[in-house]
Amino acid sequence: MQHSLQGKTALITGSSRGIGRAIAQRLAADGAMVAIHYSGNDAAANEALRAIEQTNGQGFLVRAELGVSGDINTLFTKLEKELAGRPLDILVNNAAVAPQIAITQTSPEEFDRIFAINVRAPFFIIQRALPLMPDGARIINISSGVTWFATPATVYSMTKGALNVLGRSLANSLGARNITVNTISPGITNTDMNPSIRDKDAKAIDRVAAMTALGRPGRADDIADAVAFFASDHARWITGQTLDVNGGLFLGPKEQ
Repeated sequence: MQHSLQGKTALITGSSRGIGRAIAQRLAADGAMVAIHYSGNDAAANEALRAIEQTNGQGFLVRAELGVSGDINTLFTKLEKELAGRPLDILVNNAAVAPQIAITQTSPEEFDRIFAINVRAPFFIIQRALPLMPDGARIINISSGVTWFATPATVYSMTKGALNVLGRSLANSLGARNITVNTISPGITNTDMNPSIRDKDAKAIDRVAAMTALGRPGRADDIADAVAFFASDHARWITGQTLDVNGGLFLGPKEQ
């Protein structure tokens, strides 16, 4: 494999499990030293780091709870110590919460918590990261297909729509520094956010397959491969874009 990210450093938020872990493993396989950010599950974080090191990758752990007072300072104090003067070449904003609650069940406190983790944290992580990032760096935000199809989880969907807008605006602002900003929008993917798929519920998997052109739910590595492309020099002329990585979800009725 060509190590296209050799000598690069990357921060992936929420990367102890699921899509974030797959992204960390893929970028490490491509040669980057990865900062595995997590909020509290030490066992999962250590397992993710071991998986990277067992394949001769490089990484380190950064624990910081997002959505609370002082979260960005905690994250970057630890990150900068580990970077030891090296620049941050790649930032992937992946961490999010996705409570499946309808508008009638949403309290102001829960609304604020979801926005704090899914929108405020990525915004201020980018703000804090920019002085550490060289010209030509990469910012990749993980959104969701719920920005274009309806679900009862209204607040979660709103937060992902905000990330789409953030990406377009930042891409225009940061173009002078040759920093690209792109957004990846996964479809229905086998992670903890989709417990019926994760637990191999045959009926749930069949439902997803029936509405997906390629006939299966997504896997975390499907998303990670797209992130690796945006992080590489192959995507140097792409910025301000939102890419649906969903196997052809909801393209229309299948021919019988």
